[in-house]
Amino acid sequence: MEGLSPQLRDLLKRFDQGQKLALARAISIVENERDGFQALLHAVLARGLRSERLGITGPPGAGKSSLVAELANHYRAQGDEVGVVAVDPSSPYSGGALLGDRIRMNDLATDPGIFIRSMATRGSLGGLATTTKEVIDLMDGFGFPRVMVETVGVGQTELEVTSATDTVVVVLVPESGDGVQAMKAGLMEIADVFVVNKADRPGADRLLKELRMAIHLRAGEAMKDIPAHHGVDMGAAVREGAPGKKPRRWEKPEGWQIPVLATEAHSGKGVTELADAVEAHRAHLLASGELEVRRRKRAEIRVRDVVSRELRRVAWRAVAGEELARGLDRITEGAATPYSLAQRFVEGILGGGGPKRGTP
Repeated sequence: MEGLSPQLRDLLKRFDQGQKLALARAISIVENERDGFQALLHAVLARGLRSERLGITGPPGAGKSSLVAELANHYRAQGDEVGVVAVDPSSPYSGGALLGDRIRMNDLATDPGIFIRSMATRGSLGGLATTTKEVIDLMDGFGFPRVMVETVGVGQTELEVTSATDTVVVVLVPESGDGVQAMKAGLMEIADVFVVNKADRPGADRLLKELRMAIHLRAGEAMKDIPAHHGVDMGAAVREGAPGKKPRRWEKPEGWQIPVLATEAHSGKGVTELADAVEAHRAHLLASGELEVRRRKRAEIRVRDVVSRELRRVAWRAVAGEELARGLDRITEGAATPYSLAQRFVEGILGGGGPKRGTP
C-alpha cells in the first residue's frame, strides 16, 4: 500500500473486507479526483480484475434502466452479486446526477447483493462520465462477478462504452425511427447484441427485420445468392473485401453473428434469452481470444486517458492565476487571441519555465 495516506490505507482495508460503505467512499474519492485517488486505484488494480463487464446503451426512452433491473434480478436468481453504474445527465445547477436511472431501479436497492451507483456526465461526451471506467474498476476489484453499465442515452455518440466493457448491448424501440439511427455507422459498429425493447408495440416486427437485414447487408450475406447486374456477383465481392482492406468483425465467417432479440422489460419477457446471448458472446470472446484483445485495447485507452488527464493538470497549474488573467485582458484589448495566448503557455510549459513573458 505504498503511497497511500493512513486514511486511504484504512479505507482500503475496509474495502477488502467487503464493506459497501467503503466502496461508496472509494468511488466518491475517485469520482471527485481527491488527493491520493491514483494511488488508491493502483492498489486495487494491481491485484488483477475479473468481472464480466456488460454495457447497455441506446437512445433515451428505450427502456435501458428497466432492462438493467431485470438482468440484475436474473443474475441474482443465479446467485451472482451485481454492480451497476448508471450514468445520468448532469443537473444544470448543481452538476450532480439527476438520479433518474436510480429512481427507476429503486426496487433493487433493498437487495444487499446489488450495488447501484449513479454518476453525472459532468459535460463528458460519449455516454459515460469522465471517471466511469475507474468506478467500474473499483466495483471489479471489490469482487462483483458482474458489472453492468448503463449509458446516459445520447444516441449515436455513446461509443465510449466499447472501451469500458466486454459486451455491448444496444437497446432500441419501435415507433421512434431507431431503425434508421441504427443503420448509421455508430450503433452498428459497437453492438455485440441488438435488443428491440417494448416489443409488444406496433412496428416491433418491422424493426427486428430491418436490423437483421442491416447486419446481413454489412456481412454481404443478403446478396450472396443473387447475381448482380451484368452477371457480377456483388455478394462475393463484399465477402472477399477490397484488396488491402481489413475485414470488419462481422465479415469473418468464424466471427460473432450479432443476434437481434425482442424483449418486454416491464414484464421480463425475453430477458432470459438476452442473458443467454450475453453468455454466448462471452464464450465467443474467450474461445477466439478476442477478450484478451479487447482488454489490451482497453488498457491502452486507459493509459492515454491518464496521461492526458495528468498533462492537463500540470498545464493548468502552470498557467492558472494572474498570468491567465493578464492574458485574458490582452485578448479583450485586442492585443492577443486565444491561439497566441495558448501557444505562449504551451511553449512556456514545454520550456519548463512557465509562460513566456513579453509575447502576445
